[in-house]
Amino acid sequence: MDKIWKMGLVGLGGSHRSAAYMHHSQINVTALCDPDAEVLGKIGDELHIPDHARYESYADFLNADTDFVMIGSPVPFHAQQTIDALEAGKHVLSEVTAASTVEDCFRIIDAVERTGLTYMMAENTVYFHFIQDWIKSVRSGELGTIFHAECEYVHEIRDRILNPHTGAFYWRNQRPPLHYCSHSLGPILEMTGDRIVRATGAGNSQTIIPHGGPGCIDMQAALFETAKGTTIKLLRSSVASRLPAIGHYVVYGSKGQMENGRTGYDSEGWKYIEGDPAYERGAVRLPCPITDPNAPREATRGGHGTSEYYLIRDFIDSLNRSAAPPIDVYRAIEYTLPGILAQEAVERGNVWLDVPQVRR
Repeated sequence: MDKIWKMGLVGLGGSHRSAAYMHHSQINVTALCDPDAEVLGKIGDELHIPDHARYESYADFLNADTDFVMIGSPVPFHAQQTIDALEAGKHVLSEVTAASTVEDCFRIIDAVERTGLTYMMAENTVYFHFIQDWIKSVRSGELGTIFHAECEYVHEIRDRILNPHTGAFYWRNQRPPLHYCSHSLGPILEMTGDRIVRATGAGNSQTIIPHGGPGCIDMQAALFETAKGTTIKLLRSSVASRLPAIGHYVVYGSKGQMENGRTGYDSEGWKYIEGDPAYERGAVRLPCPITDPNAPREATRGGHGTSEYYLIRDFIDSLNRSAAPPIDVYRAIEYTLPGILAQEAVERGNVWLDVPQVRR
C-alpha cells in the first residue's frame, strides 16, 4: 500500500495549490499556517482542516503532525522557514525562488546536507508541456550545440505591489525584478544541462510607479555566461504595460533555432533545423501548449496547465524513492543565485560578477 504523506501548508494568501494536492492519492493536508486569521479560516474551511490544525504561529505549526511543508509564504520568509522546517525534521517543497540573498542560498544548502532531508523548489515553468518537449529536443542534439538563449518574463502585477485603494506597498515592492528569475532561467538551464558562472544586469528607471522600491523598476535586463560558454539574455518586469503577460524563450544552436510565440504563454512559435528537408523552406510553425493533452483529467486542476500536477508527482516520487527530486536544492540555488548576483551587478554599476559554484 502506498504511503500517505502528510502535508503542512504555510502561506495561504498567495498561490496555494490545494487542487493539485487534493488530487494526488498520496497527499493528505493535515495542517495550515498563516498569520492572517481570516485567510486561515477561509482556506481551512475549504480544505476541511480541523481548528486545532490551523496555526497563526509558524513555530507552533512545525510541531504539527506533518511529513513535509509546502512553503507558499512571501519570498522574504522562504529561506528561514525552509531551514526551520528542515531542522524540525520536515521535508520541504518551496515556492520560487529559494532565497533573496547569497548567504541564505548557502544556508539552505547547508541545512539540506546536514539533515539529509528532501528539498525541492516548485518551479512550474520547467513542467510546461512544450518546455518538457524542448528539453528532450535540445538534449538529443537536434539543435546542435547551444550557444545562445533568450528568456523574458514580463507580467504586470502592479496590484500585488501597490494597493490601488490605500496606496500602501506590499512586500513585492522590495523585490527587484531580476530576483524573480527562475521562471526564465529554469527552462533554459534544464534544456542545456548547464549552470551560470557570470552575471551582469541593468535597469533602474521608475516611470510607472515613480516612488516605489526596487520592485517598481520599469524593466530590467540581465546577461549571463554559462559553464559551457552559452550566453543568456533575460528581460524582467512586474509593472510594464503589456497584455497578455509573456513567458518567452528562444534557443539558438549550431544546427537550428526555436522559440515560442509572444501573444501568451502557450502561443504558437517557430522552429528551424538547417539541412533537414522538413525545413527546406525555412522555419515551421511550432505548437507550444503548456498543457499535456495525455495527462489525466484532474491534472489541470492545479493551475498553469498541467505543470503543477507533474511537479507535485515528481516531489512525491522522490519521497517514495528516498531520491533527489528533479529540482533539488543545488538546482534550485542554481536557478536563484544568478538573479541575485545580476541585481548586485546593477547596484554596483553594471559590473560583471562571478556566480559561485554550489555543488561540492
